[in-house]
Amino acid sequence: MTNRARHRATDRAEEYQIDSLIEPFLDDLWSRKGLSDNTLSAYRSDLCHFDRFVQAKGRELESVDQALIRDYLSLRFDKAFAKSSSARLISSLRAFYRYLLLQKTIQIDPTALIKPPKLERKLPDSLSEADVDRLLGEPHLDDPVECRDRAMLELLYACGLRVTELVSLTLDQISLRQGVVRIVGKGSKERLVPLGEMAINEIESYLVSARPELLKGNASDVVFPSKRGTMMTRQTFWHRIKLYALRAGISVHLSPHTLRHAFATHLLNHGADLRAVQLLLGHSDLSTTQIYTHVAKARLSALHLQHHPRG
Repeated sequence: MTNRARHRATDRAEEYQIDSLIEPFLDDLWSRKGLSDNTLSAYRSDLCHFDRFVQAKGRELESVDQALIRDYLSLRFDKAFAKSSSARLISSLRAFYRYLLLQKTIQIDPTALIKPPKLERKLPDSLSEADVDRLLGEPHLDDPVECRDRAMLELLYACGLRVTELVSLTLDQISLRQGVVRIVGKGSKERLVPLGEMAINEIESYLVSARPELLKGNASDVVFPSKRGTMMTRQTFWHRIKLYALRAGISVHLSPHTLRHAFATHLLNHGADLRAVQLLLGHSDLSTTQIYTHVAKARLSALHLQHHPRG
């Protein structure tokens, strides 16, 4: 065991010390790919959990071999970790060790022959158009918080935004006059998304009446501040969505992306081009968007079965 490993093993009894190789890798990811804080946090979590395992074996990250990675994956399998979680872990490790290889810290990539588990292609949860109408109509406009939430829900559905993109939206990103919103998505990629008339009306009404009440004279460039006048967290808004779904009697399983999925599915159901939906969602790869064609086809098949006399 090297001096560094011995020192880290001693530290482990008191408090875990992150390996010094991890942060430079994350900094490199951020500078080259412009990944979001959430994505970087996922990479950090995967690598730190693996690092703890490696330390417990008296090893260091740069001395890891294929057998040790397989031992870790077997341990996760025994603990019934989801396949999607293990697939993400392998992706994190692969990126990390490719970085170490380029830095000449290691000579052999231990992940080269490690294959991720095969994942079932799940259709994303979505809402019917009637469910969306009920959900968006639930917030009360006479309450400043619910007026804000109504505008947020309308914008989320009208533009297919990610929740992170929504809560971090600033005033200079919205042009009600031109009817567009400028989104800075994953990888710091910008896209312009048109606003629908209903979303424009709701946002305009909210900006005039409810937003000043929420800010209470404080300055902020966040479009949808919390009651404290600061940027709302994703978790807070997610709890708000679940509240309105409960009040509206919506039994469909909801996720933070449900309205984004509904946006894409309803566009395709009404004849939108897949490439256009890709651009609106901000997907870098068309294959990511193609899952929605399965959603649309499933919906059409259900309609055919329900209404056709020989269905």
